[in-house]
Amino acid sequence: MNAVSYAFSIVASLAALGVVVERLRRRRLRERHAVWWLAAGFAALVLSVFPGLLEGLADLVGIQEPSNLAFFASLLVVFVVCVQYSAELTDLEDKVRRLAEESAIATLRLRELERRVTGHQGADDAAVRRPARGVAAGPGGPTGPSDD
Repeated sequence: MNAVSYAFSIVASLAALGVVVERLRRRRLRERHAVWWLAAGFAALVLSVFPGLLEGLADLVGIQEPSNLAFFASLLVVFVVCVQYSAELTDLEDKVRRLAEESAIATLRLRELERRVTGHQGADDAAVRRPARGVAAGPGGPTGPSDD
């Protein structure tokens, strides 16, 4: 590994860690979601500082090219993160469905209560506006005949 690629890999690893830490600091990423990204960033930093370590791991596993091991590890991290997000998405979908059902039930109950309240108020208001039975509502009103 030449000096430029060595320096580039260290800077790229530090930049990746910096992005994750900054997003954590600004609360744009939760700690539980950042765990895998931080682990990958630290692993990349360690392997960038000690490139012989990646070659030794590749030999240990039986992979001829150390870069293939790095790509495989990267894909493995992305796979784990995707599975984690899929599980959380499933939980959130269940919660949204449950909340939508509870909201619909609450809306139906509210409408029924409004119907009951307006139904009773409407009947009371109608009784006030309508004269009692048997009393004619003439020019003098329901209280009695007029002095015409």
